[in-house]
Amino acid sequence: MRTIKLILQYDGTNYCGWQEQANGPSVQETVELALAKILGQRMRVQAAGRTDAGVHALAMPAVFRTESTLPLTAFVAGVNSHLPEDIAVQGAEEVPVDFRVIGGASDKTYRYTIYNARLRSPLHRRTSWHVPVPLDVDAMCLAAEYFVGEHDFAAFRGQNCTAVTSRRRIDAVTVTHEQPLITIDVTGGGFLKHMVRIMVGTLVDIGRRRFAPDHIALLLARPDRRLGGVTAPPQGLCLLKVRYPGENHSEY
Repeated sequence: MRTIKLILQYDGTNYCGWQEQANGPSVQETVELALAKILGQRMRVQAAGRTDAGVHALAMPAVFRTESTLPLTAFVAGVNSHLPEDIAVQGAEEVPVDFRVIGGASDKTYRYTIYNARLRSPLHRRTSWHVPVPLDVDAMCLAAEYFVGEHDFAAFRGQNCTAVTSRRRIDAVTVTHEQPLITIDVTGGGFLKHMVRIMVGTLVDIGRRRFAPDHIALLLARPDRRLGGVTAPPQGLCLLKVRYPGENHSEY
């Protein structure tokens, strides 16, 4: 039995998220059906995370087990020939049978993109959040520093989140401004449901001067979702990379 790891890139606009659901097409279902065309049977594909509806991925690791002796190239070019244009396999490798795609990562990095201009952009509508009012980026940068470390992120936890604990480790939050785009990169050991989107929404509220930068410290000390900012919309969020111990790289 072989364990194969795929690196998937996708535009999540037309999907209900990674996980297969009854309410619409999912990335998982689409990948599994394409893989079945190569293997002759449907195999369960497990990804490193469950991106929400409308969220994208640059390099999402996903694994499946098979007894097939097909070369790795078949799981790239072959599977891609059966995938729609908004999903593509970027690489494939064989990993140890005990490889843990979920729970085994050392860290994940997400990027959120804000289109900060008075008029909306049709070209950025699928990959950014249009915020038409000026934002205080310096205040957002100051606020972002408070996230770093291990904290209780209950104030940044989405409704119906099923995680056992709301404590998470954040390694870095970087805010970059190249007009009209503001990008927020968040790296950490793991994330709660909607956590990055709520972090971004709160930073935007700080940029709008609804809150002071140290409001983040208050939210981490008094974890109450009602005191936090808005939840940023999904289309601005993209999973950039997932790193595993011992790997030289995680992007293809």
